[in-house]
Amino acid sequence: MSPRTSSPLWFALALGLLALGLGYATLTLQFGDLSGHWWQAAVSPDDASIRQIVMHYTFAPRLVVALLSGAALALAGCLMQQVLRNPLASPATLGVTSGAQLALVVATLWAPGWMLAGREWIALIGGIAATLLVFALSWKRRLAPMVVVLSGMVVGLYFSAINSALLLFHQESLSGLFIWGSGALAQDNWHDTRFLLVRLAIALVLALPLLRPLALLDLEEEGARSLGISLRKLRFAALGLGIFITACVVSAVGLIGFIGLASPAIARLSGARTLPQRLVWSMIIGALLLVVTDLGVQQLSPFTASMLPTGAMTAALGAPLLLWLLPRLKIGGSRPTPATGLTLPRRADPQRRLWLLAALTLIGALLSLVLGFMLSGSGAHPSIAGPADWGLILEWRLPRVATAAAAGLMLAIAGTLLQRMTGNPMASPEVLGISAGVAIGVIALMLLPLGIAPLSGSVTGFCGAAVALLVLVVSNRRSGFAPERLLLTGIAISSLLDAMRAIVLASDDPRAQQLLSWLGGSTYYASLSSSAWIVVIALALFALTLPLHRWLTLLPLGAPTAKALGMDVDRSRLLLLTLVALLTVAATLVIGPLSFIGLMAPHMARLMGFHGARHQLLGASLLGMLVMILADWLGRNLFFPYQLPAGLIAALIGGVYFMWGLRRL
Repeated sequence: MSPRTSSPLWFALALGLLALGLGYATLTLQFGDLSGHWWQAAVSPDDASIRQIVMHYTFAPRLVVALLSGAALALAGCLMQQVLRNPLASPATLGVTSGAQLALVVATLWAPGWMLAGREWIALIGGIAATLLVFALSWKRRLAPMVVVLSGMVVGLYFSAINSALLLFHQESLSGLFIWGSGALAQDNWHDTRFLLVRLAIALVLALPLLRPLALLDLEEEGARSLGISLRKLRFAALGLGIFITACVVSAVGLIGFIGLASPAIARLSGARTLPQRLVWSMIIGALLLVVTDLGVQQLSPFTASMLPTGAMTAALGAPLLLWLLPRLKIGGSRPTPATGLTLPRRADPQRRLWLLAALTLIGALLSLVLGFMLSGSGAHPSIAGPADWGLILEWRLPRVATAAAAGLMLAIAGTLLQRMTGNPMASPEVLGISAGVAIGVIALMLLPLGIAPLSGSVTGFCGAAVALLVLVVSNRRSGFAPERLLLTGIAISSLLDAMRAIVLASDDPRAQQLLSWLGGSTYYASLSSSAWIVVIALALFALTLPLHRWLTLLPLGAPTAKALGMDVDRSRLLLLTLVALLTVAATLVIGPLSFIGLMAPHMARLMGFHGARHQLLGASLLGMLVMILADWLGRNLFFPYQLPAGLIAALIGGVYFMWGLRRL
């Protein structure tokens, strides 16, 4: 149905009817014994009826909080999209929600007294910090829509990695906060309802004077300036209001993903043309969307061991929505060029530098085996392992170093293949969502009632990687695999992993802690036998990749040129993608889905002057091993006797590198 013949009214009516049906089913399921007295229980319960009191303080406020939260996030998303002239802007895609959560986590751990000033102000500081970082990353490209959204989603992923690190150290202190942070709308009083109602009313009053100048932003910037509008002040006011609304929702109910993106997009696509129309219909659709999702979650509760977090479910629904919207919404902004300024001039003697890099990698591996900390009666102290400590090295340190090196080798090769095959300098298994696809397959194996057989994790992981690659190809084939769209598709796939991770962490599953360690990239569970297998697999895949250097030399020249030189482009790409999937599965199963080694190693190889395909493959492989060995050593010794996963250390380093590379894009 085209926008001219459709109306948001019909979509809102359909959502309203669905909400009424789910609401009736939920009331029947939970409070069927009060049938005929539901209205009385919701408005004025009988003090002598415990069931009416329970419904009055649980179901009724939860319903109202869902309506208010959905409307507030839709208002924030509509303001952000209008002021940035970006149909993909929202509190989730701009990293505002992740920044707000990180600020609340930090305040909970180290400054709990600040909470007395109001949770929304702590969350507001985090949201502003995230927004400023997004603007810093995208300012060079004049806030081009795709670059703004890509920067926001990268910042969100990075803040999530920091949150995961804090959770590993302070699990007992933060477990309740992270369950809440998954977007739990469960209520036991009317406090959050009054809190959100007052702040939404204030936001609406403040938004009214901004409507007319914001509507003029549909013109070009020069036209808006000629009418006397101060764009800087207008953007500051509108974005500040959007961040404040988001901070209030996050402080009250936690992270609710993608409502702020979906509601304005649906309103626009269904026929809301002017800004006031989009604002009103976005709020109505947002409120109904969140209510429908939350009521659906309550309907699923009898079939799950614990209540699913509503925020995680909206994120799981929002990622496919983002993938569906990408080809349908016209997005301005120039495309980045393949050259990012991250390479140095070619140098002679790459062979000598390869031998030097191999020597450094070997020295790093030996030092990580012998240098460390030991516990004694006086506490922890540095030590150098000697011949008497051979058992310690062989049983504990060698498997972890070998596993980290093999994972770094495979991710570096996969990243090099992707970057040369797509001509995209920011491509890697982690960034394009292939590693997330592996993790989704493994988590699905854990969550679904399937029989677990040997190698089942590898099979489901490979299926997840294959599906992620298929989604990447289908979603970007029409756009010619434009780098920014490709990256945004990958990050949308990664957001599905975040949703599944939140669901697992919010559950009472005893395997959640082990899963969290694996998601962080832990080598804790490495043994001599498992490390031997992963080293053999890594060397075998590396041997298969080296003869393909001619393909990797021709593909960056473009498909027509490669075909003219006698290359079967389709067959070669299919084989390379299969190799990427195998490398990513093997590495992710032992080191987790987010390390950014696949992004860093090929760039670092080019920085060292390895430009030829063969030399870049070898250089990136050695660098990947060296970085992962260093990350594993830091994880074991930085906070000894406490340990951080090697993949998480690499992600914290690689996330900074990714943002630096994005700043130069």
